[in-house]
Amino acid sequence: MAQALSEGFVACRVCRPDAVPEVPARLEAFVAAGYHGQMGWMEERMAWRGNPAALWPEARSVIMLAESYAPDVDPMAVLERPEKGAISVYAQGRDYHDIVKKRLKRLARWLIAQAPCEVKVFVDTAPVPEKALAQASGLGWQGKHTNVLSRDWGNWAFLGSVFTTLELAPDAPEVDHCGSCTACQDICPTDAFPAPYQLDARRCISYLTIEHKGPVDLELRGKLGNRIYGCDDCLAVCPWNKFAVSASDMRYHGREVAASDLAELVGLDDTAFRARFSGSPIKRIGRDRFVRNVLYAIGNSGLPALRSAAQALTEDADEAVADAARWAVARLATG
Repeated sequence: MAQALSEGFVACRVCRPDAVPEVPARLEAFVAAGYHGQMGWMEERMAWRGNPAALWPEARSVIMLAESYAPDVDPMAVLERPEKGAISVYAQGRDYHDIVKKRLKRLARWLIAQAPCEVKVFVDTAPVPEKALAQASGLGWQGKHTNVLSRDWGNWAFLGSVFTTLELAPDAPEVDHCGSCTACQDICPTDAFPAPYQLDARRCISYLTIEHKGPVDLELRGKLGNRIYGCDDCLAVCPWNKFAVSASDMRYHGREVAASDLAELVGLDDTAFRARFSGSPIKRIGRDRFVRNVLYAIGNSGLPALRSAAQALTEDADEAVADAARWAVARLATG
């Protein structure tokens, strides 16, 4: 759809709301295995998440869209700088929810103007199985790292959807092109993939640094490295990224956030944290969880100069922060 491309999306495809009959069983198995960890909302809203047609029964078509946030620098380079905090590429700039939703709404208004209909737009915050719908629509396929990728734009993309009462001709679904490649599984620092196309969120660094509340298991802390918000390893090594389309919106790039000093970040109180990450998706995890992550990175840094910064938080009001500070101090004392 030319209009979608003019709005900044890199791809647009269509499928039916009932095009993913395999999702309920897959989701049930994921939850039954406990792979969802503390994400109770996945279990609570499983009926909707497993059946897009149930989310809005009047919908007749789903327009799936991809918007690139591909980095223009090597996202792995910061992992070699232990004094810095590594932040996932998608969170280095403005909150993608706001940017993508505005594009979707403009596209939806254009659609209504062409053919009167009803529409609903979704970006990650509703119980929509976006990845499965993306594959059903031909937008891309779910790789062995469970993320959607494409031969045309790699795997650095946000997904959005427009549900509509219009009867639109569906596109052919995409097929798997991962072949024998296991690069995404092999690089995972925490072995979060129990099998190809399966993710145990409880071991995923993105989950641990963003969704997981309280202390992280001792077994996993040392494997976090200096990753303080999310992890891009499995995305970054995908060979299909040779076709990645550069992000068209510069608001996704945040040079000052991409590699910030741990010594500075660990000292943020709640007010300073909110001010620093205003308009960023990082803000939603709150100061305590963020500083907890920074302290794990300090403990993994091997830099004795950072010990005093960790020592200052060993009696923090948040027990997870205090625990992380004590762990970091002990690690640097024996490192």
